[in-house]
Amino acid sequence: MAKKISTKVLTDLHLNMVRIRRFEEEAGKLMEDGKIPGALHLYVGQEAVASGVMAHLNNQDQITSTHRGHGHVIAKGGQFSPMFAELYGKATGYCKGKGGSMHISNMALGILGANGIVGGGPPIAMGAAFSNKFRKSKQVSVTFFGDGASNEGSFHEAANMAALYQLPCVFVCENNGFGEYTAQSNHQAVTDVADRAAGYGMPGVVVDGMDVMAVYEAAEAAVKRARSGAGPTLLECKTYRYYDHVGVRGMGLTYRTDEEVEAWKQRDAIESFEALLVKQGVMTQKKLDNVYARVDADIQEGIAFAESSPFPTEDDLLEDVYFVGAKS
Repeated sequence: MAKKISTKVLTDLHLNMVRIRRFEEEAGKLMEDGKIPGALHLYVGQEAVASGVMAHLNNQDQITSTHRGHGHVIAKGGQFSPMFAELYGKATGYCKGKGGSMHISNMALGILGANGIVGGGPPIAMGAAFSNKFRKSKQVSVTFFGDGASNEGSFHEAANMAALYQLPCVFVCENNGFGEYTAQSNHQAVTDVADRAAGYGMPGVVVDGMDVMAVYEAAEAAVKRARSGAGPTLLECKTYRYYDHVGVRGMGLTYRTDEEVEAWKQRDAIESFEALLVKQGVMTQKKLDNVYARVDADIQEGIAFAESSPFPTEDDLLEDVYFVGAKS
């Protein structure tokens, strides 16, 4: 580590990564067993990004998320019970069962919403950042998106405006090498998405997204820059998703090799960080085991809560829904 980091920060980073990993593994099983409806886009493999970035945000800071967004919600403070309830479509979920996996939001935590539209988040985060600057609130907004979304006009327009007005916004590209089933080299000419930052007059930083401390340190500089009024940063975190675009089995991994997947797993963010924590005396194997046991117990409690919760009723259909025009 480049500088001294407190034990609490180190253990919190580890706990967040474990919470994300265990939640996603269990949610994926529930989906494939038919207990959770719809498709889940799992975040397994990318845990270091959400954990490292969110360590520098408070509840007043805002984020926008993606279709692969459970990890962002958990790292921002989301709890298992209302998250599982939302995936089950229950009334006790964060969005009362109406958002589902791809649209979880919680304003109390500054989560402006996950988004099923590729590239849908950057303009929302930029708008929040504009408000933050106008109100001089010192809040920072962070938008997460993938390499595929960096091709969308919505990203480029948001980046241009954020840089022009020096808005307190951080653009975090989670580059897992694939836009759905298409390799990055087949959908864009650049190797580093961060190179695109120069076209808008903001810093572009490439960081190892499998190293939580590297993400933590890069995000610290970007968030400080934004909060101080110096403007946005584009962080490109090179990472990898272990499972298919949807679920565990999904449509099969024919678009990438087993050798490629295994090579990335050898660099697993959680395992490498645990080895470092043990080496530095921050954690012992017993303490690590206790973390997993506690997280697994919380997960089972969350699932039980979700399964025992009621579904929304027909009377709830138009509650919390924005529409234009007179009611019939």
